[in-house]
Amino acid sequence: MANTGSRDDFEWVYTDQPHTSRRKEILAKYPEIKKLMGPDPNMKWVVTLMVLTQLLACYLVKGLPWKWVFFWAYAFGGCINHSLALAIHDISHNVPFGNNKAKWNRFFGMFANLPIGVPYATSFKKYHVDHHRFLAVEGLDVDVPSELEGHFFNTPLRKFLWVFLQPLLYVLRPLFINPKPISKMEVINVAVQMCYDLLIYSLWGFKPVVYMVAGTLLAMGLHPFSGHFIAEHYMYAKGYDTVSYYGPLNWFTFNVGYHMEHHDFPSIPGSRLPLVRKIAPEYYDHLPYHNSWILVLWDFVFKRELGPFSRVKRTHKGDKNL
Repeated sequence: MANTGSRDDFEWVYTDQPHTSRRKEILAKYPEIKKLMGPDPNMKWVVTLMVLTQLLACYLVKGLPWKWVFFWAYAFGGCINHSLALAIHDISHNVPFGNNKAKWNRFFGMFANLPIGVPYATSFKKYHVDHHRFLAVEGLDVDVPSELEGHFFNTPLRKFLWVFLQPLLYVLRPLFINPKPISKMEVINVAVQMCYDLLIYSLWGFKPVVYMVAGTLLAMGLHPFSGHFIAEHYMYAKGYDTVSYYGPLNWFTFNVGYHMEHHDFPSIPGSRLPLVRKIAPEYYDHLPYHNSWILVLWDFVFKRELGPFSRVKRTHKGDKNL
């Protein structure tokens, strides 16, 4: 993919995001894509199996030495927890039960959240709506790093640290860039998660709780799966603020790599996104894409032209409270 040149600021653009117009154009040419929209009932069974697997894993690690607790947290539990976080991404789009049962989706998101160890699902939903509606817009899309991140994390060592700290930065960034009131559903999410963590602790002790939380933090940081955080919207090719990944890790991450397709059609479940590219190949095959999230991480850390500033950023047109 093409280099973007050394950066000391974002790539400021003054045009709307391209996904809305491309969606209209694709649907006009291929109206059958509308049939891909709607819920995926199989998702709730896949997620339930993953939650139960992690529950069993909590039981199995309770007597292990600490070094093995952390090993399995990174190598196994973290993979499942990261996958569950991406399931929560699909759940935020009402994939399991459809748009007519929004509350069912919100509570199912809390259920998928349980092995992650920290409350996440409801707050993610609140900000993810803005990410789609106001892609890369200053002060609204908290997926874009802050200027402080761009100026500080600008050497290989610091960028390595930035990758490691991604879970913490994703939690803190919204509080500074676009703080929002805490909702009732967020309070419920916290209460449900605390009860689950206390239940695990009362049954099997402290190690399973550490296994859950450590797996989440490790797998959201320096881990092959976490390459998607950077691959999705960082400019590895100049001017492209959304890029897809077509490698095998999509099999374990609800096809989150099909990110151009997802932003074009956010109402299509991840399980059906490959069909979008198959139906309308001329809209996707010519675009830059990634084949390896590990290579994405490597290039981000070691290529001078890449860093937190390697993002398109837009100025907001109109009222922030739209």
